[in-house]
Amino acid sequence: MSKPAKRILFIVPYPLGIAPSQRFRFEQYFDLLTESGFSFSVRPFLDEQAMQILYRPGKLFLKIWKVKLGFWKRIIDLFTLHKFDVVFIHREAAPIGPPVFEFLITKVFRKKVVFDFDDAIWLSNTSASNPFITFFKRYRNAENTAAWAWKVSCGNAYLRNHAAKFNAKAIINPTTIDTENLHNQVKSFSTSRTKIGWTGTHSTMKYLHRIIPILQKLESEFDFELLVIADHNPHFDLRNYQFVAWNKSTEIDDLLKMDVGIMPLEDDRWAQGKCGFKALQYMALGIPAIVSPVGVNTEIVSHGANGWICDSDAEWEQCFRTILANPAQLPQLSTAARKTVVDRYSVVSNKNNFLELFQIG
Repeated sequence: MSKPAKRILFIVPYPLGIAPSQRFRFEQYFDLLTESGFSFSVRPFLDEQAMQILYRPGKLFLKIWKVKLGFWKRIIDLFTLHKFDVVFIHREAAPIGPPVFEFLITKVFRKKVVFDFDDAIWLSNTSASNPFITFFKRYRNAENTAAWAWKVSCGNAYLRNHAAKFNAKAIINPTTIDTENLHNQVKSFSTSRTKIGWTGTHSTMKYLHRIIPILQKLESEFDFELLVIADHNPHFDLRNYQFVAWNKSTEIDDLLKMDVGIMPLEDDRWAQGKCGFKALQYMALGIPAIVSPVGVNTEIVSHGANGWICDSDAEWEQCFRTILANPAQLPQLSTAARKTVVDRYSVVSNKNNFLELFQIG
């Protein structure tokens, strides 16, 4: 019979409560871990000040100092490994260089490692704010870590299929939504101007730019608003445009201002590794989503039932026209959208799957 590893060390890139990949892959399970008898410690590589400057131009020397500080913290972490049964590594132990810490943890200290990732991190996808990082990144790190790990936790089937080339214990652990304690409200629709919404960060803003010419064309025929919730304002040239700076404390209320949420993507190898997080956030609140047919999106969204799937620009335009001409149809899809998340992509529905990551035997 398998038994749980009760002491867990989370080695993560970012401070708690900021990065969506951490918040919705494991941070929201912390209370569940405590209730289930686990103890754990979380060790971020970067601190909050580093997060504030990392993806902005300039301050190169401060960035270098913060990275050096992160490496010192990782060295200290090595001397605490004896306190833990399992080490959970999210994405990478350090952002640059070869996987030295992953090798030491698995091969020298011989700890059981759960390697977790939710993007195609073996592919190059460096931020435009830090192009020099490309010279220090080694994208094969993910494959090495997968091979050395005890288990690999993957956000979708595309990621699992790649990881399975290196480790037979690669499983799907989807990005989930806490529908009981966080996304626990349901959109109330009104007869006012329809709000088309998008949320994300600088790294995914490029996908939204494709949609803007379509909306510019439609605004001469329909009265609607584009709401963007992000870490910086792209200043789109639209008649009715609203930007809201992302804020954790107001995130749910801001999302609920949307009538329909959009998630455009390009069908490339990087996008295929995405876990549909935007669509899940919208749908958990009863907001129907329009998504590109890339990766897991086609598993989450059923066209015309809980949202819409659009590929070409013509399909996006026609979908917008249908919605804007008849916004009364939105509440009909709202219930189905939330039910999809509650049944298949919620913390509650994934509870046992997540806890199984820490079962030894």
